[in-house]
Amino acid sequence: MGNLSGGHVEEFVLVGFPTSPPLQLLLFVFFLAIYLLTLLENVLIISTIRLTPSLHRPMYFFLGHLSFLELWYINVTIPRLLGAFLTQDGRVSYVGCMTQLYFFIALACTECVLLAVMAYDRYLAICDPLRYPSLMPSSLATRLAAASWGSGFFSSMMKLLFISRLYYCGPNVINHFFCDISPLLNLTCSDKEQAELVDFLLALVMILLPLVAVISSYAAIIAAVLRIPTTQGRHRAFSTCTSHLAVVVIYYSSTLFTYARPRAMYTFNYNKVISVLYTVIVPFLNPAIYCLRNKEVKEAFQKSVLGRCHHPRDVPD
Repeated sequence: MGNLSGGHVEEFVLVGFPTSPPLQLLLFVFFLAIYLLTLLENVLIISTIRLTPSLHRPMYFFLGHLSFLELWYINVTIPRLLGAFLTQDGRVSYVGCMTQLYFFIALACTECVLLAVMAYDRYLAICDPLRYPSLMPSSLATRLAAASWGSGFFSSMMKLLFISRLYYCGPNVINHFFCDISPLLNLTCSDKEQAELVDFLLALVMILLPLVAVISSYAAIIAAVLRIPTTQGRHRAFSTCTSHLAVVVIYYSSTLFTYARPRAMYTFNYNKVISVLYTVIVPFLNPAIYCLRNKEVKEAFQKSVLGRCHHPRDVPD
């Protein structure tokens, strides 16, 4: 039952991935490798954008914010999981669980809005290229990025305001590897209808509205690209947003499946598997997708990072 204080749970126990010791070791190595590679990828992208003047444009400004968000994202979930593998102790305090939940929700909501902002940026660049510099100045890009972060953290604060008011008096075992909304709502001893309603309404605002903006932007982009007379011109125009589109598809498909899948699938351990996809795999894939699909980022990376290794500065005699 865990530690109780006046009948109130003081800590939760995260089950994580209970398997045999050899498989536990394999999972530890897998998550550690993904964690280190994700850190390296995103740090390299942020450094490349900052060191390359030609990438000081709104598109890459937003990409830098996305990479910073992914860095923060994996540091919310993976380090605690790695620690649980090493110590075989999945306990987390009530305050620690609520803190992890707050940042997890905030970053997830921020990413949804930021991906919509990036889609809008691609819409302006492709559908109105001549006026793009005046339509998306750096000042507007900064405000849109700030609005993405602000809306995400405000939404998380509103959700946590209702969840933290719930009373936990019974079982404290969470069948997950981090503190998520659904497992916590299932453990509460008090009426959770109000918290579930707030969670549902804010999920509609923070997930579906950005998704509608993304779909609308890409519908306009596709219509504009199809009007380009030459195949080469169509390919060149659409290639500027294929990397972003791939990231959107991966992120939203996993997120929507988590919140909209059939209730019967909750009886299986799919929740943790899908959560691994959008909390671990997606942050790992995003930098790789942008580097592989975006020619400018790839060339800038080669010049700013690899070029320094092959052409070191001359050392005076």
